[in-house]
Amino acid sequence: MQQAPLILVCDHRGEGLAETALALEASGWRIVLSGSLRQTLDNLARGEPALAMIDPLAAGGALELEALARARPPETPVPILVVVDARDPLPAAVATRALGSSPWDLVRRDAPPQEYAMRVQLLLAHARRLAEMSELRHRASHDDRTDLLRPASFQERLHEHFSAAQRHGLDLALLVLDLDAFGQINKQHDHTVGDRLIERVGDVIRAALRAEDVAGRLGGDEFAVLLPYTRKVDAAHVAQRLLEEIAALSGPLSGARSDVQVSASIGFETFDGTDLDSVDTLRLHAEEALQQAKRRGGNQGVYYRSLAADRGVRGD
Repeated sequence: MQQAPLILVCDHRGEGLAETALALEASGWRIVLSGSLRQTLDNLARGEPALAMIDPLAAGGALELEALARARPPETPVPILVVVDARDPLPAAVATRALGSSPWDLVRRDAPPQEYAMRVQLLLAHARRLAEMSELRHRASHDDRTDLLRPASFQERLHEHFSAAQRHGLDLALLVLDLDAFGQINKQHDHTVGDRLIERVGDVIRAALRAEDVAGRLGGDEFAVLLPYTRKVDAAHVAQRLLEEIAALSGPLSGARSDVQVSASIGFETFDGTDLDSVDTLRLHAEEALQQAKRRGGNQGVYYRSLAADRGVRGD
């Protein structure tokens, strides 16, 4: 049986929300009472409520609402119902500024219990719709097997970051990665083994990302990693770490007839905001470096500018 939603009732003023809480509990919700901002923030962090109802202590509740907004997980913000005086316009303005487009609503302090219950129901339904839409958007832009960006979505982010780097003179690095002899793995073992390996490579890539980094699955066993604010040396360190962690996937794999040998090739290129003419050039250079890494036997990374140096052309 599914558990009833948890409502965090934040009676910071101490002026009667306990009675409202009892009425809500009688309507089937689970209730946790909080009498101070500290308790509220602790409960938000610990209890994962479905909704928080707050009667702010300070006029307008600016500090309290801003603290609640910061405490909520950004990917699934807890809906907030703000208790207000009927003739006071300040809380509405404060809530608009502090809570933005995340789910929130207002309810009059002197409203009957039925209206509180209705507001809670509507706010929870609104939050569910937003969560469903967010999930649909995520599924449309992310690969089902690896949860990395799909090719078109990755290309959009690549254009965005290249434009920002070009506009502000920022460093940017692009890594393109391809598994070595992946076709042989699919021939020697069931295709489900290859699928599991792709999933594990996706896990390795996601674990290596900083908050600002972007990664995508370009197709089959080819991946790309975009590193904002990253120069050649740091990009090389990331490439080396990925090579080592992907190689560490070698060994037994569920469904495989024998141990699976795993390695990858990486090509990468950098941009300092001025030294490339287009995002297409950045990607083409990284892919050319990847092909050179494959020709050299795989299990290695190649920096595009090193190819120019090998041909006797000065590289950066």
